[in-house]
Amino acid sequence: MRNPLDFFRSSAPKEEDPSTNPPKSLTEQAAQATQEAAERLHRQLTTTADGVSNNNAFAQPETYVAAVVLTTAALVLRRFYKSHLRRIPQATDIPARFLRSRSIFGRVASVGDGDNFRLYHTPGGLLTGWGILPWRRVPTAKKALQNQTIHVRLAGIDAPELPHFGRPEQPYAQDALNWLTGYIGERRVRAYVYKQDQYSRVVATVFVRKWLLRRDVGLQMLREGFATVYEANTGAEFGTKQTEEKYRKAEQWAKFRRKGLWAGRKDAGFETPGEYKKRFGSGSPV
Repeated sequence: MRNPLDFFRSSAPKEEDPSTNPPKSLTEQAAQATQEAAERLHRQLTTTADGVSNNNAFAQPETYVAAVVLTTAALVLRRFYKSHLRRIPQATDIPARFLRSRSIFGRVASVGDGDNFRLYHTPGGLLTGWGILPWRRVPTAKKALQNQTIHVRLAGIDAPELPHFGRPEQPYAQDALNWLTGYIGERRVRAYVYKQDQYSRVVATVFVRKWLLRRDVGLQMLREGFATVYEANTGAEFGTKQTEEKYRKAEQWAKFRRKGLWAGRKDAGFETPGEYKKRFGSGSPV
């Protein structure tokens, strides 16, 4: 007579020998789970309510409508991501369609001169978790920021030049740098981009929020006397004619008040940043 315990012994799961059946990797497990899910979905779609197989289910109008809706939604989301949420690492990566039509939002990573700085692009800002979520922190280490920042040149203004390439420092150059660093350093700004210059920088009008107001950074520098209106036969960029007019009025106001560099305009040897560049040539980024 058969022992009743034999049934339980035969139905109990057998232990697998790890040497003959090694554990699957996470990738293999994920692939198997995906395949099983696809098979379950196929059975559900091809089986009628009474359990009878229906291989024509994919030909039903409802299936076509669902497929079209899902495909369209996926394409729209992909386009939205590429246009609004994809991070731009450097100025040379800015799409041509952005120029004169779009703005770039981000955090100032460093200020290198009185009229240019580096921006870490944070598309969507706080709404997409930048500065809040652990994986959306703006890096601060120099190594982590390498090749990950957009070099921005403030449009329409010229600040006094720091010493470089053997050239002497202009008066008020350090003051201009200190002012700009204090005004936008490590702050969130929005840059309305116009063009790329020959030094792989993007020329832009930049705004920063001070309390509830948006401030044009270039305009404020002109009012404080730490910059002049950019003067050049070609290449001057203001964005709009109205902006150029505002900038020139701000410069005249600073001159009248003898603010910043204009305090010494009657001194012997005084020269504007534009005159300085003409004297030394403009073969380097200034």
